[in-house]
Amino acid sequence: MPAVREIVTAAFPTAEEADLVDALRADPEAWIDGLSVVVETADGTLTGHALFTRCHVDGSPALALAPVAVLPAFQRQGAGAAAIRAGLDTARSLGENLVLVFGHPEYYPEFGFAPASRWSVRASFEVPDEALMALTLAPGRPVPSGVIAYAAPFGV
Repeated sequence: MPAVREIVTAAFPTAEEADLVDALRADPEAWIDGLSVVVETADGTLTGHALFTRCHVDGSPALALAPVAVLPAFQRQGAGAAAIRAGLDTARSLGENLVLVFGHPEYYPEFGFAPASRWSVRASFEVPDEALMALTLAPGRPVPSGVIAYAAPFGV
């Protein structure tokens, strides 16, 4: 989707994240319809995007949230948060149980994310504990523990 690529390219210093989105879109094992979320202004201008794709924790399905992108002119106005919230709502409605994010530890807790180590979930690479976070979407359902297996386009 060209508009998503434009948003992601504008939001990051290189095209690496936009290329990642394209690769994830092309990967049938990663892509989940409805979990590439865009937000727009009242006049229809697309301003933000959040992508949730399939990953696994010790063989159990989970979601990886990455990347989240907002056009620079619309940053810090709630577009990213709106995309994340809409994606989390859709993930819940699809029966997903766990979302993982590697990101800013001062931002993602506002959506309910907490250090993934609380559930004994870890990455296969070195990462600060506070930067790898998890959110359970289905209270009462067991949360898998173990190492995250990201979709191949992530390269980890």
